[in-house]
Amino acid sequence: VQLQASGGGLVQPGGSLRLSCAASGFTLVDYVIGWFRLAPGKEREGVSCMSSSDGSTNYADSVRGRFTISRDNAKNTVYLQMNSLKPEDTAVYYCAASYIPFTGWGHYWDLGSWGQGTQVTVSS
Repeated sequence: VQLQASGGGLVQPGGSLRLSCAASGFTLVDYVIGWFRLAPGKEREGVSCMSSSDGSTNYADSVRGRFTISRDNAKNTVYLQMNSLKPEDTAVYYCAASYIPFTGWGHYWDLGSWGQGTQVTVSS
């Protein structure tokens, strides 16, 4: 079971990036897939997730309306489209896969599988 996150980079405020989370060894559609971020000096923050059963989505208040999570079953990949980026979005972004239905951004996610992070820097 492996997750590979990619797509990070340096972008100016107001810009966009699309992160990808590719899975190998398992089928993403069978899991709840979440995106988290970790900024220096801050706690881990859940950003968005997509449920396995019905594809329903959840977003943190800080990104709702700007970020969109989606899934390509054929490519076994989940995406996070990030628009209208702000300097406070700067963080290392991680994707995770959980068998447990979404009940929040709690530590039960630590029981799942995690990919390596991808750095997103929003700066002029």
